[in-house]
Amino acid sequence: MRQQTGIQRSTTALAVAAALSLGGLGAAQAATEEEMARAEEWLDEFQPSTLTREEQLAELEWFIDAAKPFRGMDVTVVSETIATHEYESEVLAEAFSEITGINLTHDLIQEGDVIEAVQTEMQSKESIYDAYVNDADLIGTHFRYGDVIPLSDYMEGEGADVTSPTLDLDDFIGTSFATAPDGKLYQLPDQQFANLYWFRYDWFQREDLQEQFEEIYGYELGVPVNWSAYEDIAEFFTEHVQEIDGERVYGHMDYGKKDPSLGWRFTDAWLSMAGAGDKGIPNGLPVDEWGIRVEDCHPVGSDVRRGGAVNSPAAVYALRKYIEWLKAYAPPEASGMTFSEAGPVPAQGNIAQQIFWYTAFTASMAEEGIPVVNEDGTTKWRMAPSPHGPYWEEGMKVGYQDVGSWTLFEHADPERRKAAWLYAQFVTSKTVSLKKTHVGLTPIRESDIMHESFTERAPELGGLVEFYRSPARLQWTDTGTNVPDYPRLAQLWWSNVAEAVTGNVPPQEAMDTLAEQQDRVMQRLERANVQERCGPRLNELRDAQYWFDQPGAPKPALENEKPQGETVPYDELVQSWREASN
Repeated sequence: MRQQTGIQRSTTALAVAAALSLGGLGAAQAATEEEMARAEEWLDEFQPSTLTREEQLAELEWFIDAAKPFRGMDVTVVSETIATHEYESEVLAEAFSEITGINLTHDLIQEGDVIEAVQTEMQSKESIYDAYVNDADLIGTHFRYGDVIPLSDYMEGEGADVTSPTLDLDDFIGTSFATAPDGKLYQLPDQQFANLYWFRYDWFQREDLQEQFEEIYGYELGVPVNWSAYEDIAEFFTEHVQEIDGERVYGHMDYGKKDPSLGWRFTDAWLSMAGAGDKGIPNGLPVDEWGIRVEDCHPVGSDVRRGGAVNSPAAVYALRKYIEWLKAYAPPEASGMTFSEAGPVPAQGNIAQQIFWYTAFTASMAEEGIPVVNEDGTTKWRMAPSPHGPYWEEGMKVGYQDVGSWTLFEHADPERRKAAWLYAQFVTSKTVSLKKTHVGLTPIRESDIMHESFTERAPELGGLVEFYRSPARLQWTDTGTNVPDYPRLAQLWWSNVAEAVTGNVPPQEAMDTLAEQQDRVMQRLERANVQERCGPRLNELRDAQYWFDQPGAPKPALENEKPQGETVPYDELVQSWREASN
C-alpha cells in the first residue's frame, strides 16, 4: 500500500507551490488577509486531506483569486441525491460560496430527473442549470451529439484561466469512463461506486450453517462464483434456514416496481453479468452490455437478427432469473419497491445476500447501532465480486461502475459556466476530496483511497477499501460508448422489463419488444442524421441462426443453464485483492 512519507509530503508541497505559481496567482488581485482568514476557518471541516494545511490554503488561495471576476454571481448546479452529493450540497456549496463570493446553489433531484433535465437542455439549447453531475453512462450520447463541451478542449481554451493547476487529472481513477473514442475527456468524475455482491459474513461463517449447506448442496458455503451457487444460497436461507435469532430471513433482495430505476437494474450490466455480451474491457466488442452491436463505432443493431443480443437466449435467461429470484427468495414487499426504497433493506438485518448491490450504500450500512454492524464498529457483512451467469466467459466485463461526472453544455452562459467549473474543481480538489470520500465512500482519487486514513478505516467498510485498491476495480465499468442516445433508449428498458415482472408477457416477448423498439429509435437517428459522429447504421435483418453460428455474441442457448454451483472463501478472495494492490 502506498503511504506518503515526510519526504514525499514535502515534495508534494513544492509541487503545489510550483503549480500555483505557474498558474498565475498574481495575474489578478491577490487574496486579501480577510479572504484567506475566511478560507482558513473552513480547514477543520476539510480534514483529513492528502495535503497539509499549508497546501490546502495555497490551493484555496488560487480559487479565491480565480473567482474574483464572478463574485456575487448566482450559479446553480444539480446532481442526483446520494450521500456524497448531499455533503456537497449542504456543506461544500456553502464553503465555496463563503470562500469565493460566488452564490452557489447545488440542487439535489432524483437520477431520472437529472437525465430528463439533460435531455431537455439538449433539445431546447436553453440552460436549466449551469453545470450537471451527469453519469458518464451518457458518454456515447455526449460524444455523438456535440452538445457537451469536451473538457480536454475547454481546459486548454476558453476555460484555461479558470482551470486549477493542481487539478491533477492523472490522480483520478475514473477518467477513462468519461473519455470518448476521439480520445477527449468530456466529463470530470465527481463520485463513483460499483455494483457488487453483498452478504452476511457472520452467517456464512457459522459452522452449523456451513455443515447444513454442504449436506444439502454438496459444496461449501462461500462467496458464489456463478449464478448456480447464488441461487442455491438464496434457496438455502429462504427455504431451509428460514429463521435466525427468531427473525424471518431471506436469501435474496431486489426491487421490481414499474419505475425508471427498474431500467437501471438491467442497463447497469445485468445482461453482461449473465454473459450476453462479448469479451473485452471496458464494455465488450462488438456486442456490449446493453446488447448493442457496434462496427467501426457505429451501432448496427440490438435484435439478434441484426447481430445484437438484447433478445438473445442469454438476455432472456437473465430476465427470467431476475423474476424467479425476486418472487421466490426476496421479501414479498420487494416486488413493489423502487431502487431507493429497496436500498436500505439489507441493513435491517434479515437479508443473507444480494447479488446486485451498489457500494454507494456503504455509508448507510456501516452506521453505529444498526443490526448489521458489530459493537466495535466492524461490519457483519462483506462485499465481493458479483457472480456471473452460465453464458459468461473469462475476459468479459464483470459488473457495473457508476461514475457521476461534471458536465458542461456548449449553449450555457460562458461566464456562469466558468463559475460552475470552478465549483466542480473545488468539490473534486485534493483540499476536500479525501474528507468527501470518507463521508460518501465514493472514491475518485488514487491518492485518497491509498491514504493511511482508509487503511485504518478498512475493517469498518466490509471490503470497499480492498476492492478500490485492487486492479480488480478495472473490470467494473460504466455504460460504454456503444449507446448512441442514453435518455431515449434507457426509458425503453424499464417499461418492457416491468411487463415481464408483472406477468403480462413472457420474458422472451418482453426482450423481443425491447430489441425492436431500441432498433427503431436508432433507425430514426440514422435517418435523421442528427448525430455528428459515429451515428447508427443498422444491419439488415437476417435469420438469427446466421449470427448464432458466428463467434461471440449473440450466443445460442445452452443445454444446461445451471451448471454445478461454485463458491470461494471470502478471506482468500480479499487476500488476493490485497496482494494485487501491493
